[in-house]
Amino acid sequence: MKKNIALLIAMICLSCNNSKQITITKLKGSPSYEKSKLNIQNISFDEKGYNFSFGVEDYRLGIQTKKDFKHELANSAKGQHIHLIVNNNPYSAHYSERFKKDLEGENNVILAFLSRSHHESVKNKNAYVLTQISEEEIDLNKEFLFYSRPKGVYKGKDTEKLLLDFYLVNTKISAKGNKVRATIQDSEFIIKEWAPYYIEGLPKGEISIKLELLNENGDLVDSPFNPSTRTVILE
Repeated sequence: MKKNIALLIAMICLSCNNSKQITITKLKGSPSYEKSKLNIQNISFDEKGYNFSFGVEDYRLGIQTKKDFKHELANSAKGQHIHLIVNNNPYSAHYSERFKKDLEGENNVILAFLSRSHHESVKNKNAYVLTQISEEEIDLNKEFLFYSRPKGVYKGKDTEKLLLDFYLVNTKISAKGNKVRATIQDSEFIIKEWAPYYIEGLPKGEISIKLELLNENGDLVDSPFNPSTRTVILE
């Protein structure tokens, strides 16, 4: 009898855990950095890889971002930085204006943008650079959706709220225009505003995330790197 009661309690607890709803909520309270600028000064190549040199204005790399929200989001102890994304692969974070990076292949589309210390991108028209190092000319005037966060492995309190962030180039999203569809596990969200969001209600383990840029009819926009898919781990 006691075993049956214990089994019933365990089943109820398991059911409660599995029914936890995944939600996304707009993140508010970050400094806007509306006047911050990022520009590319030079890209050179030597036997050790590519040397990148950027110019940064009205923005300090390497400091902690002051914010008005109390959410515990994963944060870089090294401070504000540049996210460098190559062919929409997971970004690398760089804390100075000059750095070296090895690039694979001959056709590389490169997006760089300013990032707050908690990895939220700065979303103004001067805060990013889109360029290419490629033998084939790729049309950089197309509409682009680049995946940024979440990324990697999350532990402890960092698993409670995950930053969902992406970068749009040459396009806008709205209720009547293009939209972003985020599929997190089996939960689907239609995003109509380019803003940072945080995800709650995720179970521990492997989490799948897919981002799609859709047109006003709900069809996938014909664009490089669309859709984007990632897997992150919550421990």
